[in-house]
Amino acid sequence: MEPSIKLTFKRKFIAGLIVTIPVAISIFIFIQLFKVVDGFLSPIYDYIFGRHIAGIGFLTAIIIVFVVGIISTNVFGKKLLAQLEKFLFLKIPLFKSLYSSLKQLIDAFSPENQTSFQKFVIVEYPRKGSFAFGFQTKQCILKEGNNEKNLIAVYIPTNNLYLGEVVLFEPDAIIHTDIPVQQGIKIILSGGITSPEIIRGGK
Repeated sequence: MEPSIKLTFKRKFIAGLIVTIPVAISIFIFIQLFKVVDGFLSPIYDYIFGRHIAGIGFLTAIIIVFVVGIISTNVFGKKLLAQLEKFLFLKIPLFKSLYSSLKQLIDAFSPENQTSFQKFVIVEYPRKGSFAFGFQTKQCILKEGNNEKNLIAVYIPTNNLYLGEVVLFEPDAIIHTDIPVQQGIKIILSGGITSPEIIRGGK
């Protein structure tokens, strides 16, 4: 092959990999999830119908999740889930810790949650001259004797999105962006690829 042909082939091949790998991984994960869920519920239907019906267990799981979603988004459902948490889920010692941690993590990234991530910001971190994206989560006051200092908690993802550090900054150290929180999440998940070329910010 001529150098130009080799280079073209290499570029096209890499471009194909970039598209194919995420698709292949997504399909693999979906198939494994299908097998696990269907394998868990299928024996129940096998007993009821007297024969195996592929996929019915997985379909049932989807319906159950959808119904739970409907229940959890209305007033009665929210009250019911709150009571279940209070008198059941949060009463089991080991399950309580796991459930609370996972629920807080999932809630933080839920589109229904309007309080966890307040703003998508930029901070000078972890050293001077180095900047990082983060999510403003809370404002607090640090008391030192008679002195008070306003601080802002910023969650800075360090490994994809679900692992990171919480760092307290003074208000003047935070650059507020014009990027919505949901778009900010996409920027983090894409490794910065979807970040706009121009980011408008201010204190």
